[in-house]
Amino acid sequence: MARPLYAQINVAALRANLARVREQAPGTQVLAVVKANAYGHGLLRVLPGLDGADGLAVVEPEAAHLLRDQRYSRRVLLLEGFFTPDELPEFARRRLATVVHDEEQVRTLEATVLERPLEVFVKVNAGMNRLGFRPGKVADVCRRLTSSPSVAALRLMMHFARADEDDGLAEALAEFERACKGLPYPRSLANSAGVIRYGEVGGDVVRPGIMLYGATPLPYASAETLGLRPVMTLRSALIGVQDVRPGEAVGYGGAYVATRSHRVGVVACGYGDGYPRHAVNGTPVLVCGKKAGLVGRPSMDMLTVDLSEVPEAAVGSPVVLWGEGLPVDEVASAAATVGYELLCAVAPRVPFVTSELAGVDLAL
Repeated sequence: MARPLYAQINVAALRANLARVREQAPGTQVLAVVKANAYGHGLLRVLPGLDGADGLAVVEPEAAHLLRDQRYSRRVLLLEGFFTPDELPEFARRRLATVVHDEEQVRTLEATVLERPLEVFVKVNAGMNRLGFRPGKVADVCRRLTSSPSVAALRLMMHFARADEDDGLAEALAEFERACKGLPYPRSLANSAGVIRYGEVGGDVVRPGIMLYGATPLPYASAETLGLRPVMTLRSALIGVQDVRPGEAVGYGGAYVATRSHRVGVVACGYGDGYPRHAVNGTPVLVCGKKAGLVGRPSMDMLTVDLSEVPEAAVGSPVVLWGEGLPVDEVASAAATVGYELLCAVAPRVPFVTSELAGVDLAL
């Protein structure tokens, strides 16, 4: 009998979220960001839900190669570009697009002869101060790359540091416009937060990430209010029930001490499965479709919840750690982190199942 823990991937929800991107940014090309194994959802697992995208964006070259091996024929963009010159022939052979963000990459392209020239996205540092060229250098970089026989086409791109803040666009947009003034190349600006605010951001190519998976990119709006549906639901069940009395502790270190008599449910999920060990008392969990609060410190294989509001709960009762009925952002906020981290952290030992339906608890 299988341990009652699995992650359910709702492909229909993924398609709906992609359609929401199209609504927010009409007329643009959409590069769906599938880095970090599609934010923990499984790169190959999400492909059917992203068949309406114009292409995909990854960080890992091996992920790009896997996509081509699976006969994915649309654009695949490497968001950090190439790391060594000897990668370029393979990029050319597999028709991969690359970001170029520093002088060494420019020199490498200028010095390399490829069997097929590459599509290049020139990254502008518009205030993020991670990767990219300062605005004053962009025109010269574009001139040099346009003259390189290893470059087939140029695009301009940036990444917002503060698109989720009310005043987080103007300065970055001004820097980007200063860098790109007079340059005729298509532009890619919008991440998920930028897609939501596309009317202010604009651009020809958008790069949605977290919103595709049904989590919010904004601190002041829930995924539901943005019209997004959860793609991953982490499901489990109660494997034990304990009665605790006032003064009794639950779990390691006595992080929870009962002030009254009540029942505690034991869930088959812990930090060994990717649940955050630092989650605090009261972090929400759904038991029988009702909210229950975490009590005690999560352990490697189990966590414990207060069943006071779920009198019908018993061994075998269904549990949702996040997903359908319980947004991952709500759990993340209670655990002082972000939904991205929880989704990406699901451990390899957790089985995945794929469904076209929402709200269906699939038996393993």
